[in-house]
Amino acid sequence: MSLTKEEIKKYEQKLEEEREKLLREIQDHEKAVDLGNDIDSEEEEADEAEETGNQLAISRALRDRLSEIDEALESARGGRYGLCKNCGKDISKEVLNIVPESRLCKACKQKGL
Repeated sequence: MSLTKEEIKKYEQKLEEEREKLLREIQDHEKAVDLGNDIDSEEEEADEAEETGNQLAISRALRDRLSEIDEALESARGGRYGLCKNCGKDISKEVLNIVPESRLCKACKQKGL
């Protein structure tokens, strides 16, 4: 059940769109992280430190997803898109439709690989 060139192109377009969306989200998130100098109390400082930590964690998760999308795009351009990184079998269209940057087939994902 290998993917056709047209299907790969469709997934590639979906990945490019998601990549652009993520880049905007990352940019917006990083602008939102404001350490500021207007801290009036230790409680406010603790709140701001916690919020900054939360924002940085979200930014890191977005960057990780961006990396996965970039890897999937590279695979598409290299003719390896839709193949499981672990076992080499086809990743189902069902999985790719939901998470087009998937690197593992359903069986390997369920095994926790």
